[in-house]
Formats: sequence, C-alpha cells, structure tokens
Amino acid sequence: MKVLIVSDGHAAVERLEPLKEVAVDCDIVLFGGDFAKFGNPETGRPYLERFAKIHDRIFAVIGNCDEPDFVDALDEYDIGIEGSLSYFGGLVFSGSGGGSKFTGTTPNERTDEELADALRLVAESAPEGTGEAGWNNLVIVAHNPPAETKLDVVSNGAHVGSPLIRAFVDRYKPLLVVSGHIHESAAVDRIGPTALVNPGALAEGKYAIAEISGGNGAPFAVESIELKKL
Repeated sequence: MKVLIVSDGHAAVERLEPLKEVAVDCDIVLFGGDFAKFGNPETGRPYLERFAKIHDRIFAVIGNCDEPDFVDALDEYDIGIEGSLSYFGGLVFSGSGGGSKFTGTTPNERTDEELADALRLVAESAPEGTGEAGWNNLVIVAHNPPAETKLDVVSNGAHVGSPLIRAFVDRYKPLLVVSGHIHESAAVDRIGPTALVNPGALAEGKYAIAEISGGNGAPFAVESIELKKL
C-alpha cells in the first residue's frame, strides 16, 4: 500500500494541484492537521473544499490553527478520524487534533490530557495483549507529535511534543504515527516497533511517501518512509 502523508497546509491552495498529481499513484492520503492559515481560521473551509478533491480516501485531523468545531467540517467530507475508528485495507485509523497549550495565540490549543483523550476509543478497543505485543494494523494521525522524538524539536533544540501521546505509543505500539505541527522538525523516527513521521509543512511543499506491506493474513510492516518536496 502506497501512502501519501501531508500536514500543515495552512490554506496554501497553490500546492494542491501538484499534490494531486502525486496522490494519483497512492492508495490513501493521511493529513496531520492545520487546514487554516495562522491567524485566519476562516481560510480552513475553502482549503478543505479543494483538498478533499485530491483523493477518494483521505484520513485527517484538524490542527491548532483550525477552530475546534472544524472537526464537523471534516465529518461533512467523511475524512475526519479524530476520536473515532476508521478502516481501510485491513488497517485501523484514529487521530488526535489540535496542539499543546503553548502560545495561546491559536484557536485549538489543548491540554495534554485532552490530546490523549482523543485516542480513548482506541485504547478501549485494543485487542487483548496489545500493550505487550503492539497493535500491528493501527495508524495514528496526531497533529501534535509524541514527545522526545525527532518530530518535536523546535529551533532552539527543545522538545515540545506530547508526553501522553508518547505514553500511548509506548503502550499500544501502533504500526505508524503521523504528526505535523512543528514545521522545522520534518523527520522520520521510531519508538520501538512504531514508525513515526512528520512530513513537514505542505504549505512549504513538503510531504512524505510511505510503503506498507502486509494484509490478507500477513503482518503489516512499514517498509519505507521518504521525505519529499513538490
């Protein structure tokens, strides 16, 4: 399965036409949040309207620059996965939108408990023994990256990711975690068996491509993740 991974579109609609050309060769698209431009949450919906046309199978969360109720707009287009479970190709998708409380200047800053609570349904649905063996077909899209990884480092070198999302990954060991939010931390990393990626900001032309093998009785595996630019 070929997966297009993007985040932080920030209303840069000029990036969507070239992205659509990339999406044609992919089976699914994962979007890590921030449809709206910083300081202009009203730009989120027109961007969403364009973005939703790039592929038939999109799984997305909102970001800290999007209004909290923008999750309803994602549901209108049947692409939202925050606080829920979605399925495709034997994989299970769920997500957590928004960012950690930090500057107070964006509309969807949340406590760490709120960020992790969006994954509560995943925890409640975890197969028996998941905490030890891992949930091999689970894909998490969390705008705020897990703490203490290559994905959450700001320009001064500080790690600003979510400790509770990190704890979730440590415990449930999903197949793949996609994040965004920290533009300067486009990176690929691992936590144990879990592959992690922050593709960087799509507004800057950045994206990633992942290849996932398995299904039909075979265990899933993330074979590769490549950071790319339009």
